[in-house]
Amino acid sequence: MCVLAVLALAGSPRAQDRVNPEAKALADFHTRVDEYYALHKKLEATLPKLPKDASPQQIDRDQRSLEALIAAERKGVRQGALFTPEVQRVIRDILARLFQGPDRAKLRNSIMDENPGRIKLTINGRYPDVVPLANMPAAVLKAMPPLPEELEYRFVGDALILLDAHAHIVVDYFDRVLP
Repeated sequence: MCVLAVLALAGSPRAQDRVNPEAKALADFHTRVDEYYALHKKLEATLPKLPKDASPQQIDRDQRSLEALIAAERKGVRQGALFTPEVQRVIRDILARLFQGPDRAKLRNSIMDENPGRIKLTINGRYPDVVPLANMPAAVLKAMPPLPEELEYRFVGDALILLDAHAHIVVDYFDRVLP
């Protein structure tokens, strides 16, 4: 049954007992991600188009302009706005299942290989330019809820961040995600 059908059934008292809490949390997460994505697209559309052969300076200026617009629109947004406690539990469960497999040591090593370690994270704050972005293992990406192209999951220390790759900002994060 699709997530929307499960949620549509949630209106009746008996159906409330049958609603999968994981599906409900993920549907809520997708709604929040879609709302952020719509804001991102709306604000990005107000910026001048970059030329196809844009210089690194032009790209940086564009990122910083988008960052400022998004930060202004999301002023006051706190940690957990997208990664609600319910979604955090689901993602921790997803990762715990991945780490139960026979390749758990290899998976942890691939996560920690490029992991920049603990850095100060701020919602709507710029991801530090001097800190490299660690690649996400394919197994993790495959297991995680899908995201629009502009958003990426990244591990930073033991935290999972949601990064807006176009604005180069931290949209949300939560700590102690790795089993």
